[in-house]
Amino acid sequence: MLKGSEKLLLIKPSSLGDIVHSLAFLNSLKENFPSLIVHWVVASGFEELLTDHPMVEKVFVINKDKWKAIQNLRETIREFSNLSAQLKNENYEIAVDLQGLLRSGIITALSGATFRYGFKEGRELSTLFYNRIVSASVNMHAIMRYLEMAKALGCQIKSIQFPLPPEKQPEWLKDFNDYVVIIPSARWQTKNWPIPYFVELIKMLHYNFLIIGSKKDEADALNIEKYSQGKAKSVAGKTSLRELIAVFKKSLFVITPDTGTMHLAVACGKKVVALFGPTSSARTGPFGEGHLIIKSSLSCSPCFKKSCPDLKCMKEITPEMVYNRIIQWRQHEISKR
Repeated sequence: MLKGSEKLLLIKPSSLGDIVHSLAFLNSLKENFPSLIVHWVVASGFEELLTDHPMVEKVFVINKDKWKAIQNLRETIREFSNLSAQLKNENYEIAVDLQGLLRSGIITALSGATFRYGFKEGRELSTLFYNRIVSASVNMHAIMRYLEMAKALGCQIKSIQFPLPPEKQPEWLKDFNDYVVIIPSARWQTKNWPIPYFVELIKMLHYNFLIIGSKKDEADALNIEKYSQGKAKSVAGKTSLRELIAVFKKSLFVITPDTGTMHLAVACGKKVVALFGPTSSARTGPFGEGHLIIKSSLSCSPCFKKSCPDLKCMKEITPEMVYNRIIQWRQHEISKR
């Protein structure tokens, strides 16, 4: 258990939603032990959320996607060796692996930390690298699982917050007001709501819309913009993570499938309309109260499959259904004010 003045290494390389969830763990550590020094191992592409973060003193960035390719084996071994040397030079008392995969387990061992914490439910033999094991059901929300780890380290859960780095407002955002954010796609094909459904929903709702996403989402986002009758503007592929924080904070609410960016919106204090088919809202849904979660009613949902021949669970959630639920939800929200 922590005394409060130690140096702790947190291993949580990815993905975006998981890193946002882990901020609640970080917040609990710093609420209970303000003098604790925290370093973080994160995957390339997500470091913007942690670099210059007021609660994180140092960030180690790894290129985990390159490590997956066998042709990069020699370079991967070299990077592991260099990372090991850097980590051991820090003399960590404690390392905590919130990822629970083989790669993160190895990094936990390479840290040289005296106490190496991980979950009993870790996959890919990751538990072999821990000497302190914490059990937390995979059926509970990911945030609550991480807070079980915080409790094991001696934390009292005083609040559940997601401390973010400073936002960066892009110049073009000054001209946008009273808009709803649309996130058109997730990493899994099965989580995606059909693009024509987004177009139909936009036509029915009396809002203006900003469509966000990565470079790979640009084509879909531009299609939504094209057929939205001037009500939607795509900025997909044009925003950094810190700019997204500013975009979310200024928005009315967010419409999204189950994706990591949804959790960033929640961390920014926004209510979301979350569309769930193959995954479980109990495990990875938007955290907190007041969100609108619309789930498939099919018996096969949630299946947790990344591919499906017909995507029927997401197609079953029609634009009309989402429109009616949003109207009721917004009226209820307004009546509470």
